[in-house]
Amino acid sequence: MKFEDYRSRDAVGLAALVAKGEVSAGELLDVAVARMAEVNPKINAVVQDLTGRARSEPPAKGPLHGVPFLLKDLGIALAGTPTSRGSRVYASTPAAADSALGRLYREAGLAIFGKTNTPEFGLWPVTESELYGPCRNPWDLRRTSGGSSGGAAAAVAAGIVPAAHASDGGGSIRIPASCCGLFGLKPSRGRVSFAPVGEGWGGASINHAVTRSVRDSAALLDVACRPQPGDPYFLPPPEVAFAEQARRAPQRLRIGFFPGAMQAPALDPECAAAMKDAAALCESLGHSVEEVTMPGDVEAMRLAAGLVIAASVAADLDAEAERRGRAIGEGEIEALTMANYRRGQKVAAPAYVRAIATIHAYGRAVAQLFETYDVVVMSTLGRPAIPIGWLFEDREQIAERVFSYMPNTQPFNNTGQPAMTVPLAWSKGGLPIGVQFVGRTGEDGLLLSLAGQLEQARPWFDRTAPL
Repeated sequence: MKFEDYRSRDAVGLAALVAKGEVSAGELLDVAVARMAEVNPKINAVVQDLTGRARSEPPAKGPLHGVPFLLKDLGIALAGTPTSRGSRVYASTPAAADSALGRLYREAGLAIFGKTNTPEFGLWPVTESELYGPCRNPWDLRRTSGGSSGGAAAAVAAGIVPAAHASDGGGSIRIPASCCGLFGLKPSRGRVSFAPVGEGWGGASINHAVTRSVRDSAALLDVACRPQPGDPYFLPPPEVAFAEQARRAPQRLRIGFFPGAMQAPALDPECAAAMKDAAALCESLGHSVEEVTMPGDVEAMRLAAGLVIAASVAADLDAEAERRGRAIGEGEIEALTMANYRRGQKVAAPAYVRAIATIHAYGRAVAQLFETYDVVVMSTLGRPAIPIGWLFEDREQIAERVFSYMPNTQPFNNTGQPAMTVPLAWSKGGLPIGVQFVGRTGEDGLLLSLAGQLEQARPWFDRTAPL
């Protein structure tokens, strides 16, 4: 198979070719590996090469049999391989067994041949770790591919794979998908199990994928939405498969339109224009669209989430220090991670409980808006993909820069609602601009249905990065 044929199909399409005997799983892997060799030196998306393992272990006969696939180097375990989390601390510790999601992906027949770049512990909305170096955007190599699933998004946008595993604790699926011109759905809390470990960041984090097509995202969610015994919270698989829901146009929706930036003063004009155009597109499809304001104390939520994240980092690193019998040294983690670690060690138990209560109160306030509206649309990012290094140029301004760039994603990790970014616009400079749609908790299928309708109305699959 030629690369042009490979790139012209999504994961579902490639699986269909394998099922019909028109191409073999080995041939697909050959194309993916060749593309990785060609472009990865330019973008630094894949940081663990598992090609030998993939060739020696034929993929299972599942619904995605033979489709080449990459795992993010964070939030998922594959037996015998380390999950570095973008950190020197974990880079040499292989997993004893697959996590539940890793097992489900393998049972689905995905041919896993590598792991993708991520910032240390997934803490940043850009992918620029000291361990692996920056991941570059295939649309413009001077700019970020986003974070923390930046390697996943860059690999898909560059054509190495049609879809890749990703995770989202504050926007980490939606941010890189927006930067790289992809579809990115953050599922509802409890939709994808973290077994055998517990919740991530107080329930804010969730695993799924970045994809070029809506149906690939739906198919992968059908594979992944399997509750595991003992999950602290879970949503049962849908009565109608997500793949089927993605094929059905939704009924007329009540859509709220939020034109602003929830955690920053304003949007970049091109992002604001793209979002308004998306609202108009929804109206043209027959949906009701009304401007709304977002309820809840977003600043209190942000501060509480920061405390929970810091405490979570401290808990993980303290556990690792205990396991190996020595403290985490200054040179083992990045300086900003160390500052977060030290902060987290000082979080008292009552403060953590109050932070969780603040986050829950915020979720209840936002939920009131969804008593009136089925979906709310807003800009995914505050600006198109930023230059590599820009976020860390001024250490005193990091927080301000972070939220000017990602003002609208983190709130919905903390409410637990499903949220997706859809590649509906491009800047004058040719950079992708994603538009975010948020639904009620548990209504992932409704978002996929709307996404499928938007994909038909304004197709993006054939618009590929110039790399």
